[in-house]
Amino acid sequence: MSKILIRGAKILGGEPQDVLIDGETIAEVSTGIEAGDATVIEADGKILLPGLVDLHTHLREPGREDSETVLTGTRAAASGGYTAVFAMANTFPVADTAGVVEQVWRLGKESGYCDVQPIGAVTVGLEGKQLAELGAMHDSAAGVRVFSDDGKCVDDAVIMRRALEYVKAFGGVVAQHAQEPRLTEGAQMNEGIVSAELGLGGWPAVAEESIIARDVLLAEHVGSRVHICHLSTAGSVEIVRWAKSRGIDVTAEVTPHHLLLTDELVRSYNPVYKVNPPLRTERDVLALREALADGTIDIVATDHAPHPHEDKDCEWGAAAMGMVGLETALSVVQHTMVDTGLLDWAGVAERMSFRPAEIGRLAGHGRPVAAGEPANLTLVDSAYRGPVDPAGFASRSRNTPYEGRELPGRVTHTFLRGRATVVDGNLA
Repeated sequence: MSKILIRGAKILGGEPQDVLIDGETIAEVSTGIEAGDATVIEADGKILLPGLVDLHTHLREPGREDSETVLTGTRAAASGGYTAVFAMANTFPVADTAGVVEQVWRLGKESGYCDVQPIGAVTVGLEGKQLAELGAMHDSAAGVRVFSDDGKCVDDAVIMRRALEYVKAFGGVVAQHAQEPRLTEGAQMNEGIVSAELGLGGWPAVAEESIIARDVLLAEHVGSRVHICHLSTAGSVEIVRWAKSRGIDVTAEVTPHHLLLTDELVRSYNPVYKVNPPLRTERDVLALREALADGTIDIVATDHAPHPHEDKDCEWGAAAMGMVGLETALSVVQHTMVDTGLLDWAGVAERMSFRPAEIGRLAGHGRPVAAGEPANLTLVDSAYRGPVDPAGFASRSRNTPYEGRELPGRVTHTFLRGRATVVDGNLA
């Protein structure tokens, strides 16, 4: 592979430096590096980050290729600055066996745009009744380390306890979709003033908070790790903060859309704002931002949930839940966290690269931008401002809540082990 010299990049937002890539590795980080025979990329003060890692992506393949495929999903990931994604298990068939997770893993290898680490289902068929083949999935070629029934809650306390006990043996983690199902029957949006005025079934915050409270206590009892998916309420923040102060091994994620959007948008009845968990109140949004800033919430995860046009271009009640997010995540985080002064770029790298790779035990990603490290890198033009145009998305789906909204920042280059997957904002 040829050499690449990134000249004058601000590593994690620091002073401009040069970064020389030789093959799959960062060869040198310094100032005034001679280009020699290297291809030169003039960074002109752009932000250089380690390649982003998403712990919560829905790639839909196998079974729902009309929404997304591993290829289109990884192209979207690369466009958004990601070099690795964890693929959720709610496919058709469900990723609850070694055979299915290996299929997803191999499709990721073939794509070449982004590493794909499959997430295994906790229970057979996501039905919450019987543990799936956790050990077999871990021992497979895919090496599964994260397990989740995301899309459904593991609501049976005994099943959840057994799962935590099982994965503890090999250092795995259970990622919980915290939603008490009986409290959300018929729910359409966040339960509050807006749902009452619109006459839509409410989704109470306690449905999320009660499961989180139960599971952190179970994790403490078992001595295992639990991860909370798409945390969305101020009350959930306080429970996780309490659990961490107690020494419980819990981590949590927040989505970009829960850092920015509120339930007031549902007044439009536009199904693009229908998501699980639902958009919450301004108070919740501000609490989530503060918790991400102070480390109570560990990471940002996209919950990239693509749907075909017909599943969103319909009446609110019939619409599918979910939003695409891989290609806009970094811009939303810059808008809500960096431009507001809550995080610097080093903090962004911690929450969107280092920490998610650590939680998922993913080697080779979330590494420092330093000599000898894998050349998984993202170059960001943080000065860019422009409207979101889903027509240019690499994803197969277009269900973004940001269409036409001006957001900051643009990924200009992404490198996966030294190979450019995005060049000047375009897929290589």
